[in-house]
Amino acid sequence: MLYLWILRGSVSPFSYKSFLGGGVIQRAMGLDLGSRTIGVAISDPLGFTAQGYTVLKRTNTEGDLSALGEIITNHAIETVVLGYPKNMNNSLGPQARDTLLFAGSLQESTSCKVVLWDERLTTKAAEAILIGNGMRRGKRRQVIDMVAATLILQGYLDSQTLSSESRSQEG
Repeated sequence: MLYLWILRGSVSPFSYKSFLGGGVIQRAMGLDLGSRTIGVAISDPLGFTAQGYTVLKRTNTEGDLSALGEIITNHAIETVVLGYPKNMNNSLGPQARDTLLFAGSLQESTSCKVVLWDERLTTKAAEAILIGNGMRRGKRRQVIDMVAATLILQGYLDSQTLSSESRSQEG
């Protein structure tokens, strides 16, 4: 994306930091929280693209937070985007309430900003991507949460890029 903006002349190669909001480059991590696993994705250093990182087996809240804390430290993560599983009618079910509790624990245990991101249909979209790429069912089960986390994080990153573009055009 940055390459295209440079070619269009709207951002010089030396001012991309100002385009991103005052020189602050934030690396983000996306999470797809399940009952047995946590899909993890991280952004590139400029915060433009999301890449699948791993799938963690859940143990308990303390163990999960410890494993995530290690990733946060190793990759200098500043923002955690946690998939928020709302029902299709916008109501909150048991999974959403569990996610809220986990978000609070994550916020307390790290110095990261925690963002809840609507994850409706991301697992379905992830499965469609994996099927479209010819992945067998057994392998899909191993990576689907990571792909869903990637979709969650990419949605968030795209929204931040669009917000930055709107602010730069207004000013």
